[in-house]
Amino acid sequence: MKMIKNASTASKKAFINYGIVIVFFVVFQTLVSTGNITSALKGQLIPITCYMIMAISLNLVVGISGELSLGHAGFMSVGAFTAVIVSSLMDGASNPARLLVSIIVGAITAAIAGFLIGIPVLRLNGDYLAIVTLAFGEIIKNILNCLYVGIDDKGVHFAFNNPNALGMDPLGKVIINGPMGAVGISKIATFSGAVILLMVILIIIQNLVNSRTGRAIMAIRDNRIAAESMGLSPMKYKMLAFTVSASMAGAAGAVYALNYSTLVPKKFDFNTSILVLVFVVLGGIGNMTGSLIAAGVLVVLPELLRKFSDYRMLVYAIVLILVMLVTNNEKLKGKIDTFLKKFRMNISKGGRKK
Repeated sequence: MKMIKNASTASKKAFINYGIVIVFFVVFQTLVSTGNITSALKGQLIPITCYMIMAISLNLVVGISGELSLGHAGFMSVGAFTAVIVSSLMDGASNPARLLVSIIVGAITAAIAGFLIGIPVLRLNGDYLAIVTLAFGEIIKNILNCLYVGIDDKGVHFAFNNPNALGMDPLGKVIINGPMGAVGISKIATFSGAVILLMVILIIIQNLVNSRTGRAIMAIRDNRIAAESMGLSPMKYKMLAFTVSASMAGAAGAVYALNYSTLVPKKFDFNTSILVLVFVVLGGIGNMTGSLIAAGVLVVLPELLRKFSDYRMLVYAIVLILVMLVTNNEKLKGKIDTFLKKFRMNISKGGRKK
């Protein structure tokens, strides 16, 4: 009976998350089609969706697996720059096909990077794991800073730290130009495509969390010794969560990159990883609904605060602090729950009277 109740609760949460994504898409797509949206906010729609994907994918590691990762932006950058190369190679194909293939290849490349990094990293725990993932994220960023990629009739050319070593034809095209990043990107990403990707990833995460594998991951998180005594392999399940999370970050990076004409590796530094972690913590660790809402609100908030001019980021920081204080106040939570219960009771009484 308890298992049936838990399954019903999980299904309700899943449908709430799907509903949030659908409402988000319908509202903003309506605003775009009617022209009732600023150009600045319109340009933020795809990044907002990508950050939502980043938040729920990181929550899979931090909330479900119970490991603190500070290198999530590194996996996003792997997917982003891989997608730029793949998209350039498919120049001439239809935009939806280019976008789809770029997302898939970007996700696979990021998953491979996540697996390779996870082999040494996931043997650590707590603060040590956080520091090492941070280091790997910075290593990936610095590798991309030194990477040069070009394309001509002979194929793709790679060089490291020396653009003259590409050896391309004069008519060749440079795709990734070291510290200058990816240049001349075809902007093929769409808001609809980004939302579809968000929905697909949300479905994958919800099914993973509510599966036997998901319960095994959470069992290892809650009590590693007890889980091991039951025959569960902590390394296997932690690696699965870490790799899946990395692949999702890579997919988000692919859509993010193909929304801009230029993209620099500096965009995916330590600050981006911390920003995504803020979304997770503010929305509630392990709470996918909270991560979706927090990512959406916190990305839009700086744009809404532009009227405060120089004090914009100060107000943003104050709002963050106040929200964290409110969400961690048990007394206030109790009062809100009591108010909501009374509100529901009044609605139900009104319905009965009718």
